Amino acid sequence: MTIDNSRRAALIGFGTIAIGTAALAASPSRAATTERIIPAGAEELSELMGRLRRAPRRRSFKTVPMILQNRDFWDNEALAEIIAYRGARKQVWDNTDIAGPWLNLMRNSLNAQIFSFGHKDFLAVSATHGTAHLALFDQSMWDKYELSGLAEAKFKTNTLNLPKPAQAAFAQSEDPKSVFGPDGDNIPALQERGIVFLACHNAIWEVTAKLMASGRNPDHVSHEAVAAELTNHLIDGVVLTPGIVATIPELQQVGFHYAA
Repeated sequence: MTIDNSRRAALIGFGTIAIGTAALAASPSRAATTERIIPAGAEELSELMGRLRRAPRRRSFKTVPMILQNRDFWDNEALAEIIAYRGARKQVWDNTDIAGPWLNLMRNSLNAQIFSFGHKDFLAVSATHGTAHLALFDQSMWDKYELSGLAEAKFKTNTLNLPKPAQAAFAQSEDPKSVFGPDGDNIPALQERGIVFLACHNAIWEVTAKLMASGRNPDHVSHEAVAAELTNHLIDGVVLTPGIVATIPELQQVGFHYAA
């Protein structure tokens, strides 16, 4: 990625961002998407997964502003790939409740689209905000900021980001203990099957406000700095957007079907 000097100087002058050398370099997602879990013949989906793996993720912010007005603050390249997806079947899920059946519903939709209707290139994306967004932070942030206090009582840790030892080959598609059954209701398993989780900057900002209001700011830094740290600790493979409720119509405009 290249940023001209005048643009970079302007950003630094405003004091809203400090992107290090590592952040400006291609820092691709490490979420694994394997051919054995994506259906054979799903060429569009396989190609998209490859492009998303290669797309940079900026995760070295020092501070971030409340409203993102520059594409350098979110995963613009990855989001653009999703918007440009050429597959005919695509769905965006409006997910807000960490304790709700959101992972189960997406898995069931994916199963039916692939196995029942034969749409191998079906793409599902999670438009994640509300308490569901807490599942997109890694465990170090759950520990440091006691995020369990913002989640439902049963979430003492981020269990939704823990994969279960489940069969992953298509030969086990009728096995309820495989990733095609309830054991596949976790973020890593769904990512490996091609579901993309979108993060929301506005949700990060609002989580930060709640943390600061409750005194959970161990480093005694600014709102902008805490929000930056949370952003830097999104789990692998997540695509950061400037705001989910604004991104949903962008996806609908190019043919994504809305589900909640």
